[in-house]
Amino acid sequence: MYIEHFGLSGQPFQLTPDARFWFESRTHKKAMAYLGYGLAQGEGFIVVTGEIGAGKSTLVAHLMASIDRARLNAVSLVSTQVEGDDMLRLAAQGFGVAVRGVEKAALLDAVEQKLDEELCAGKRNLLIVDEAQNLPVSALEELRMLSNFQVRGRALVQIVLLGQPEFRDKLASASLEQLRQRVIATHHLDAMGADEVEAYVRHRLALVGWQGNPGFAEDCFAAIHARTDGIPRKVNKLANRLMLHAAVGGLGAIDGADVDAVAAELDSDAARPRPAHAPNEEKVLPLRGARPPLTIAEAPPQVRQVAIADPELERRVAALEARADEHEAMLRRVLTLLVDWVEGGNPETAYRANVA
Repeated sequence: MYIEHFGLSGQPFQLTPDARFWFESRTHKKAMAYLGYGLAQGEGFIVVTGEIGAGKSTLVAHLMASIDRARLNAVSLVSTQVEGDDMLRLAAQGFGVAVRGVEKAALLDAVEQKLDEELCAGKRNLLIVDEAQNLPVSALEELRMLSNFQVRGRALVQIVLLGQPEFRDKLASASLEQLRQRVIATHHLDAMGADEVEAYVRHRLALVGWQGNPGFAEDCFAAIHARTDGIPRKVNKLANRLMLHAAVGGLGAIDGADVDAVAAELDSDAARPRPAHAPNEEKVLPLRGARPPLTIAEAPPQVRQVAIADPELERRVAALEARADEHEAMLRRVLTLLVDWVEGGNPETAYRANVA
């Protein structure tokens, strides 16, 4: 809605990572420097961590868009909670190795051969694994084993691990000592500073043809930083709603009061409890001792007449009712037999009496 209202060419604050909107904040510039240093080494692991929404995926998108594909064969994976063998298969598949029906030993040989072929063709191999905090130790150990592949004194693959802050704690565990020793560069993505938010917002708007409408008051960006802590994804979410707020309200400028009002709306949306069931769905709990639903035979005559309008249906219902009556009579005889048995009577005599 606001894209057309303000004459923009696209969505400036989308949540999906897009390399076109790369913004080199201080922390992202430092991260790229560490990545550059690590890639120059051509071996081991590079680890980048950051809070949710700090821009790790955007960093990967920018890296993938800027590398020379003629010299670097890069594969990017978003990990799930997979064990070691599955992690190996995901990596092999990413590098173009067939995995269906292949045993692990043969798969390792095939991966090593593929990586060697790429290296002989003048390409280095890079494996990027996002959401690394979800990986169990077995999967991380499998990645470490891949990093051991080498030929003629050169590593066949280099691995970048990206994860949330808890990945640092996992990496510090004793079980991952061997992997930790192979980490050659690490960086933690911080949030943007209060002095960077304005440049970030203006940068993204400029990329979609923003011509200064809407404008921004002096207190606007300080309020945005205070409400988002400088986390890029949170800034995007708030800025997106602010643009909509300005379009709907016909505002020519956004100020701090607008930021506070829109942020309060977002907080309210997030805190609103979700219904346990669909709005139009009536949730009915059974009551102890409640009477079961009426059968058609027990229904009032006018209801029965409406329900049984078809002769064939009426015949089938009648047959079912007769069978139900037989089952009810049989259950009563069985219950009488059991009662007589418990009270010391002769069950066989009781049975014959009931049958008669």
